Amino acid sequence: MKILGIDPGLGRIGFGLIDVSVRNTPQALAWGIIETTPKAPIGKRLVEIHHDVKALIEEAAPDVIAIESLFYFRNNTTIVPVAQARGVLLLLAELAGVPTVDYTPMQVKQALTGYGKAEKHEVTEAVILRLNLLKKPTPDDAADGLAIALTHSQFI
Repeated sequence: MKILGIDPGLGRIGFGLIDVSVRNTPQALAWGIIETTPKAPIGKRLVEIHHDVKALIEEAAPDVIAIESLFYFRNNTTIVPVAQARGVLLLLAELAGVPTVDYTPMQVKQALTGYGKAEKHEVTEAVILRLNLLKKPTPDDAADGLAIALTHSQFI
């Protein structure tokens, strides 16, 4: 089973693709980011997300897409644009016929470290260990995409 994990954003979307077909041992297939043009109108940025993520889904051919749920804590200026970008992501998954699952940041931290309030570097270390990577996946958004995919692998 191929799982595409997505960390949504307007300026940068992190993704990680893993495969759990071999003895239920997750293997990293790909990770990276998709960036939109800074200072472009939001509509143009959403079109960029649509184009790039559609291509990603077509190339990766995931069986499921795990996407991080929105989490509002301090920065209320980013919640609406991220929600709009997340809506495009959910629409693309639906149009591609790929089921989606949502995980909160706390669920990801709990699943990978055993502690729902773990620090970002602890989650990244868990990703490195579980996927047997030789180095830290960069940038952080890509590591987050892998973490979200790994979280779902624990529930299948």
